[in-house]
Amino acid sequence: MPGPTRGFLGRRRDRDARLPPGQYDAGSDWPVLTAEPTPRIAPETWSITVDGAVESPTTWDWDQAHALPGSEYRGDIHCVTTWSKFGTWFAGVGVDVLLEAARPTAEARFVMATSKTGYTTNLPLEHVTGGKAWIVWEYDGKPLPIEHGGPVRLLVPHLYFWKSAKWISKLTLLQRDQPGFWEQNGYHDLGDPWRQQRYQGD
Repeated sequence: MPGPTRGFLGRRRDRDARLPPGQYDAGSDWPVLTAEPTPRIAPETWSITVDGAVESPTTWDWDQAHALPGSEYRGDIHCVTTWSKFGTWFAGVGVDVLLEAARPTAEARFVMATSKTGYTTNLPLEHVTGGKAWIVWEYDGKPLPIEHGGPVRLLVPHLYFWKSAKWISKLTLLQRDQPGFWEQNGYHDLGDPWRQQRYQGD
């Protein structure tokens, strides 16, 4: 007995290799998700501080941060709510540049990112160094929209996007890990999209 025809089964659609398991391509859309009310932060009032387990705690205001060597990220981003967005383009300054100025101590192992709203998220230090993370204020050549974290957000694109804290104001280096907002509420401590690390125990 002959097998089913192609017309009956339908044409097989190959999955895009850029798409982690359990994710879908959001296309031109960029969903807006946040855990707190959207703040209104004027660039002239914004600053970023690196403190904690560092030899030289340092704060940069808007102009000082923009005077640092610039850097860009061009690539994909992935949200724990299952959307992925391909080919994004962000510009700002690499976290490596900030840490070079603040000089982490030998005991520093983790980073707590804090937003102007009080939102926090924790990251292992090795996941924000070596060209893996940025402080960004531009998207697609324009100022980062406020609903997406403008004027400035953290960008850690190889992890789920809740780790890329919006409205970033501080990076605190820690000797021991401490859970941030979503991590205290059941989300995974790391959040690797390729390993589907959405929740504690994944």
